[in-house]
Formats: sequence, structure tokens, C-alpha cells
Amino acid sequence: MTRPPSSAATSSPATRGLVVGLDLLLAVLVVVAVVQAPPGVGWRAALAGGALLAVYVAGRAVVRVHERSVDTSRGAWWPDVAWVAGLTVLWLVLLWLSPAGLWVAFPLMLLQLHVLGPRRGVVAVALTAVVAVADGLLTRSGPGEPWTGYVLGPLLGAAVALGVVLGIEAFVREAQSRQRTVDELTRARRHLAVAERERAVTDERARLARDIHDTLAQSLSAIELLLRAAEDAVGSDEDRARALVGQARSAARDGLAEARRVVQDLTPADLDRTTLLGALRRVADRTAAGRDGTGAGPLAVTVHTIGTPRPLPVPLEIALLRITQSALANVDEHAGASRAEVTLTYEPGSVTLRVADDGVGLDPAAAGSGGRGFGIPAMRSRVRELGGVLALEGLPGAGTVLTVTLPVRPGEDT
Repeated sequence: MTRPPSSAATSSPATRGLVVGLDLLLAVLVVVAVVQAPPGVGWRAALAGGALLAVYVAGRAVVRVHERSVDTSRGAWWPDVAWVAGLTVLWLVLLWLSPAGLWVAFPLMLLQLHVLGPRRGVVAVALTAVVAVADGLLTRSGPGEPWTGYVLGPLLGAAVALGVVLGIEAFVREAQSRQRTVDELTRARRHLAVAERERAVTDERARLARDIHDTLAQSLSAIELLLRAAEDAVGSDEDRARALVGQARSAARDGLAEARRVVQDLTPADLDRTTLLGALRRVADRTAAGRDGTGAGPLAVTVHTIGTPRPLPVPLEIALLRITQSALANVDEHAGASRAEVTLTYEPGSVTLRVADDGVGLDPAAAGSGGRGFGIPAMRSRVRELGGVLALEGLPGAGTVLTVTLPVRPGEDT
């Protein structure tokens, strides 16, 4: 629910200026009425005028019309109606004593509309106009004297008062409505900005988790396997132990380079100064070398291309490289395979990566659905962000085939 404007908001400089103008107009016209009073009633007119101004000043201090919103309820019996009624009675006394008191009717009408609101204020203005017309016709106009001025003057004054006050209030309502709309839009934009920041933080966390899994976790796992094999070779085959330690150091250097790239959010180290195809072959060679060092049996990894190789957008090349790293790590650690094949197929509007092995196979429906594994869910997340499709095929004992197809929109090739 939208709250009504506060008094501080409605008491604008323009509003205060109008109220001050009304104060001055009323004071000047009361002084004129007192000065132009007929001889013999001057002191009584001055007393009535002074009382009217005193009541006006006292009411202004209590009612505070300039601080009210046009949307709030107005015309309460106390103090609104009581104040306006007191001013009207004193005006009638001044009008009875001085013909010039008729001019005070105009600021009085403006005040009645603003204090009493559009319903009771209109009634009060109508009654004031009737009194002014009656006073002019019954006591001011002489025989044969034109009466139109005594009728048109108060009626035009009432019409102007109605037009001015109601028009200003309609303008203020429209301005307040627009301000509420602007405030609501501002709040909505703030909420959207917060939601966007939260989404960006979530996406960045997911990206970092994928990058850590595909780089640091794989490197640390390879180092752990190499060092375990080196520990077994210590004392029995010193040459092999030194070779395994050297491979572990090389894997540690590669992991350190990848860690720096993850922190700096730059292109992966394997893509530095080479093509995507060269990076895939580097990853394949590193995977095969890591298996050879552990003594778990050789793993032959080959890389093929179909179609004409071409540069791809950097996000696609990074995703294809990371997915290949994660897939080959799974083959190395879990599949028990002796052969893996990486195939990159270039088509006019897409690129397809296929990683196949001859290992123990798996159940695609269960892959990544539970346990601690993060590899398959991370791949799916990468592919989904790029608008691609990931398919996983395999049967127990018959190997596994991972297929990823990513769209390449026209003009995105780099």
C-alpha cells in the first residue's frame, strides 16, 4: 500500500508562497474595509477587523492548512469548521459596518475551499456568494442604480475561487500520483538490482566451483596419484620414483598456472598462444602421461576433428576445454578405460564435442544425481548457460560417450 505524502512533502515552497499570498490579501482587504468604513462606525469596524485578523492568525497556527495533503480528509467540525464559521461571522459583522467588507469575501472563499475540502467548501462558498449578492442588492444598490455589478461580482469571485483552488488541488493530486509512481518504479529498480546482484554472485560462485573442479581439483588428484606411486617406488626403483616426482612437479606447475587464470578470470593456460585444437591435444597428452606414471595401465587419448577448424568465441572455447578436462579426468579416475577419443566437429551453426571411452560404462540417469560428484552437474551448468545440449550415453561394461553441442551464432566466430 502506498502511503500518503507526509506533511513535509506537501509543504512545498510553492504551497507556502500561495498561503502567504492569501494572508497578505486578506490582511490588506480587511484594512481597506476598516479605512473605508462610514463616519461614526470606524472604531466598530476597526474592532471587527482586528477580531477577524486575530481569529485568522490563531486559526492559522492551529489548522496549518499549508501542511495538509489534498488527499487527507478535511472539514472536521473542530477545528476546521469552527475556525471558518468564526471568520465568516466576523466577516458578516464587518460587511454590515463597511461596504468595502464585500471584498473580503474573495480570500474568505479561497480559505473555505482549502480548509473544508471540495464538498463542504463548495457549500460554504455558495452561501458566502449568496450573502454577498443579497447584501449588494438589499443594502448597497439605490433606486435606478444598475444591479448587475452586485450580482456578477460575488458570483465571478466564487467561480474564480472554485477554479483556482480546485484546479491547483487537481494539479497537486496529479503530481503526487506521478511521484508515487516514480517512487514505486525506483523501489522496483532497487529490488531488481539486488536480485541481479544476487544472481550474478550465484553465477560467479558456480563458475568458480566449476573452474576449481576442472582445474585445481584435477591437478591435485593427479599429483596425489603420482606421489603415491613415487612413494611405492622409493627404495626399489629410484629412477622411476624421480620420474614420478618430476611429473608431479609438472602437474603442480600446470595447476598453479590454472589457479592464476581462475583468479584473474583470464583465458585458461592451455589456450595461451595456441588454438582450441592444440589445447585439447595438450590436455589429452597430459592425461595419458599421468596415467602412465601411476602404473594403473596405459591410457591412449586421441584427438580428432571433423569439418574445417575455425576460431570460436572465447566463452565457447573455454567451456569446451573445461568440459574435456573434466570428462578425461572422469575417464582416468573412474572408467578403468584403456582408450579415449576426443572428437571436435565444426558445423555452420554449431560445434560438437564428443568424448568416448572403452571403460566400465555408467548409468546416464544416475550420473551426477547424487553423491559427491560435481563433474557432470558442472558440465550441464556450463552447457545450459551457453544454450547448448549435453547428452550422456553408456551401458555397464560398454563404455561411455559424452556429447556436447553448442550453438555458434552468425558473426560470433572470432
